[in-house]
Amino acid sequence: MVRQSRQRCDSGVYHVVLRGVNRGDIFFDEGDYQRFLETLEEKKKNEEYELNGYCLMSNHVHLLVREKEDTISRIMSRIGTSYAKWNNQKYERSGHVFQGRYGSECVEDDEYLLTVIRYIHNNPVKAGIVREIEAYRWSSIHAYTENETANGLVESGFILSIFHRNRIKAILAFREFMKQNNEDVCLDEVIKLKKTDAEVKEEIEALMNGEPISKLQSMDKDRRNKILRAIKSSEGVTLRQIARVTGLNTMNIHRA
Repeated sequence: MVRQSRQRCDSGVYHVVLRGVNRGDIFFDEGDYQRFLETLEEKKKNEEYELNGYCLMSNHVHLLVREKEDTISRIMSRIGTSYAKWNNQKYERSGHVFQGRYGSECVEDDEYLLTVIRYIHNNPVKAGIVREIEAYRWSSIHAYTENETANGLVESGFILSIFHRNRIKAILAFREFMKQNNEDVCLDEVIKLKKTDAEVKEEIEALMNGEPISKLQSMDKDRRNKILRAIKSSEGVTLRQIARVTGLNTMNIHRA
């Protein structure tokens, strides 16, 4: 099956999420985190993109990227390939480091831009790693909270200018915005909801009281339909996924 091309954003701004393969860790020590930042810097030097924010968690990465000379697909391919090659060499292994294609969403207006940057920086707080966002080392928060115009890896000027033209006043307003109680929901939450085939299989077999999923097709119709209704109501599961895992016809699953 041919992959559909990704949607191009009119603004050129994307919220990107990279996850570890099988939801495993991407970073195992400080050197790994630092190497990923160096990879971002290396690709940025080639004028490929502008980085407006990031947060590196142990098993996933958030980036707020603005296209410049190249497309987001090529940018992320180069970043992912470069880091994965280094990571595999370091740990003497082969194979994928990141899970499939990266997730991305368009950021088309200032309101959502602010929502995304707050969501990204609050990740370590919501995960219970730190109590204050500025206590987390591996995010771009300090590019937004320090009174320096030279931001290095991160270009914070555009987002800060939404708050005020004066950088000091903008930083104060930005800090207050970061502390506001919120129910921000961004791309990461959508990705989390999607279950893997292995998770769906495990859930179905639990509904079958531990019987192998291969017995579902020959099972009594009423009992099978009861199980199918239960798995259909499970969050993050699609009809196609159920069909793929069970071998049942999609229409029969729909009618159950």
